[in-house]
Amino acid sequence: MLDSTYKKILDKMPVGVFVFDGKFRVKYTNEAFRRAFKSDSKKGLLNAVVGCEEQGGCGRSEGCAYCSFYKVASAANETGTEQTETLQTTLTKNGRVESVAVRIRVYPLEKGKLYLGFTESSRQSEMEREMLSAGQLQRRLLPEGKSKAGVPYSYLYIPYHAVGGDMTDVYEHDGAAYGVIADVSGKGVSGGMLSAFVKAGWDKKETSLASAMQTLSSKFNELNQDECSYVTVAGVRIDRERGELTYSSAGHNAPILLKTEYGIHEIELPAPPISNWIDDFPYAEKTMPISKGDLLVLVTDGVTESKNRSGEMFGIERVENVMMQSSSADDFIKKLKAALGVFCSGSFNDDVTALAFDI
Repeated sequence: MLDSTYKKILDKMPVGVFVFDGKFRVKYTNEAFRRAFKSDSKKGLLNAVVGCEEQGGCGRSEGCAYCSFYKVASAANETGTEQTETLQTTLTKNGRVESVAVRIRVYPLEKGKLYLGFTESSRQSEMEREMLSAGQLQRRLLPEGKSKAGVPYSYLYIPYHAVGGDMTDVYEHDGAAYGVIADVSGKGVSGGMLSAFVKAGWDKKETSLASAMQTLSSKFNELNQDECSYVTVAGVRIDRERGELTYSSAGHNAPILLKTEYGIHEIELPAPPISNWIDDFPYAEKTMPISKGDLLVLVTDGVTESKNRSGEMFGIERVENVMMQSSSADDFIKKLKAALGVFCSGSFNDDVTALAFDI
């Protein structure tokens, strides 16, 4: 494909260079690229060459939607135009935290057949590899399965960066299904670390949502974060045997319940985010009856505050309209994703997360 002279020139370049075809098969990589991604493969599928752990080829798993390499490569493949993907992350160097832009550029050489890609530098390529690994690790923390304690559920998770600042979890305890959704201050690596803290700090053995919220608040205060750091959280417990829904909130968007008999009901329980703003705030919980056929939805503000090209927000009303048109939790998530994609033209300005339960 390339003669020896060109290969020698490209191998001396400090930026990473890779060439791939329309099926995401890498035809060539230079030394800087292989060194940055610790790859022994000069050729092969793109995901294998960059050290991706997703199974199958590029675009064949859910994780591909979060991979910057796949996004920029597939966009160039679809449009036949130059594409750039930039990630903002932080790096600590000599005791100072620096903001670093990691950029990948792809140029179509022949649409549908051949593409030329660059990574800005070996140092940035190495950071991109680490961000890719961090994103894959974070996705392993997402809920598994489709049902807990006999309650079917579905969720949507689209991080703004490779590593997101939203967290959602579903689990079973004492015969009931529990759902938790959280949105942390900050994005990128810092937001991802804080969301991982929420995942680890939420007490799944605690029956009381209010007590779990209180424990999480205490653990957060032990971090000694500044006043700019906070976490909004909403938790629900669904007990089908008793026909009860219990909920608690810390500054988060109100859970929305679509009741078959009465229509939409926003479950308000005012409380501040988990932070160091108020000492020992007494988080509470409330219980209400539920019926067969009810639909419960929790979203982060990345959903409601997603903007279109005119600057208009998606809003809670559109979420509720999608709920009214949905036959199940899974149907709601699919329709919400489609509605957001059309409204925002596929471009989001924050992490987007939603969680839905069939009751």
